[in-house]
Amino acid sequence: MSDPPGSPERDLEQAREALDRGEMHHAAGHLAGAIAQAPTRPEAHELLSRLAARADGALELFPLDQPAFVGTVVARAHLLAAAGRPEDGLPLLAAASGHTPGMNWAGVPWVRDPGLGVRMEPGLLARIVMQLCSAVGDPAPEAGRDALQPYLTVARHAIAVHPDHPLLLGAGSALARRVGETALAVDWAERGAQARPSKLAEIWLGYAYRAAGRIGESLAALRRAVAHDPDDLSVYADIAGTLADQGRLQDALDWVDRALTRDPEYDCAVHTGHRLRYRADGDLAHLVRLADFIRDHPDDTHEHTDLADCCAGTPWLSRVPSAPGAPVDPDRRPPGTARPPATAVERLHRVAQPLWPHPPAAYDAAVPLLLVSPDDLLALVTHPPDAPDTETARVLAGVDPTLWDRCARVWACLGLLHHGTDEPWADSTRRRLLLDLALDGTDRITEAALFALITNAWIDPSARADVAALVTRRLHDVRDGASPIAWSVAQLALATPDLPTSTRDLAGAVLVQAASRLRRARRRPVRRRLLRWLARG
Repeated sequence: MSDPPGSPERDLEQAREALDRGEMHHAAGHLAGAIAQAPTRPEAHELLSRLAARADGALELFPLDQPAFVGTVVARAHLLAAAGRPEDGLPLLAAASGHTPGMNWAGVPWVRDPGLGVRMEPGLLARIVMQLCSAVGDPAPEAGRDALQPYLTVARHAIAVHPDHPLLLGAGSALARRVGETALAVDWAERGAQARPSKLAEIWLGYAYRAAGRIGESLAALRRAVAHDPDDLSVYADIAGTLADQGRLQDALDWVDRALTRDPEYDCAVHTGHRLRYRADGDLAHLVRLADFIRDHPDDTHEHTDLADCCAGTPWLSRVPSAPGAPVDPDRRPPGTARPPATAVERLHRVAQPLWPHPPAAYDAAVPLLLVSPDDLLALVTHPPDAPDTETARVLAGVDPTLWDRCARVWACLGLLHHGTDEPWADSTRRRLLLDLALDGTDRITEAALFALITNAWIDPSARADVAALVTRRLHDVRDGASPIAWSVAQLALATPDLPTSTRDLAGAVLVQAASRLRRARRRPVRRRLLRWLARG
């Protein structure tokens, strides 16, 4: 489905004019545009009825092309309902809700009519609801829950007629849970499990209990699901996640290991296991191994966020950290270095930001900078352009005046990683350029180049020993804490794959020392004011 342009008022006006001229296809196109933007607007539905009356139902005016326009899909659903086929229209509305869950596609009288739930085959309705649930998130965002209530209404009406249909009860429970109707979700899931015990019924029941905070009953239901089907390893991962949320990490890891014993490459168990092991001991190696698994298994069963969740908020794993205390010393700007051209600045502005999900994602996000030559990227490093006139840039300036310049350099250095990727790392041009930047002095250019080198170590295991040795060397250079970027180099070290334990310990000590220096610096003005006051006394 594609998204709508224009405004509903203009589309309605043009639809009326086209209908008055007898231009049915034009009228249908504008009506679809209006409905896509204002799906419950009475004027749109009135005009759709007029069109249907003049065009023998008008279904042929709203074909389900590929890709289908969402307004066309929804208009066809309403025409099917008007033609006495609401059971054929509801799946189309559900598809639209899966495309844009926050839009109130189903907030119309024919969906709320109890007769729809009565006439629909319960198995079909259950499948429609399950497909909808898979698209809207668990739980659904608060802002979009009202738009999903009409489907819950249909489920209520259908369950009143089919009170013991296990699939409908389970699917209805899943939808009720997503929109915050927890008590209803538990009731329907319990009834479904009683009507026909099965793995799926126990999973729905376990999720409903978990949403209601009944963790013991949730775990019991999920264990019964495992007993029904010991080969469904996704349930093992769900049990592990539930146990971890209760602080029972060892029990959670036991379930992960049970799954991995059956299939060492089962993606849900691998992701959950690395996340929980990192949570247990904070060892970066778990995240690096997870990143390696993601790279080597691009066709996982579904999207996982474990790596991003673990990296979130951590300096350099997910963001450029703000400089503590006074601004960092001025950076190197070699005499005669050319300034970057406007095209390079524009491309940098498109990608540069202080946040990323994790280092491999930052590498991927820098791909567009392949269109900027290495010379121009070096010019961006030495002469970072002014920040773009955006809200994000204004927020950055308020948080830390140095942050934009540092972001710009970071992304320019990431761009260098995308040049000459066919060259083996050890003798590559990209390594040489970044090494020159990382080794010549200690300033914000140093940290930007170090981060790019570290990012390459995340994505290329063959570069890890080399990068770890370089980071160790640079950390020893600033270990006394006098360098203005000692704190940053230490944080970069803690984000480096395969770093020796001794270097990791040194990085922790440097951070402690830098924090102590900062506290002393902040106390000095207070002491001076106190001494002046005492002297006056």
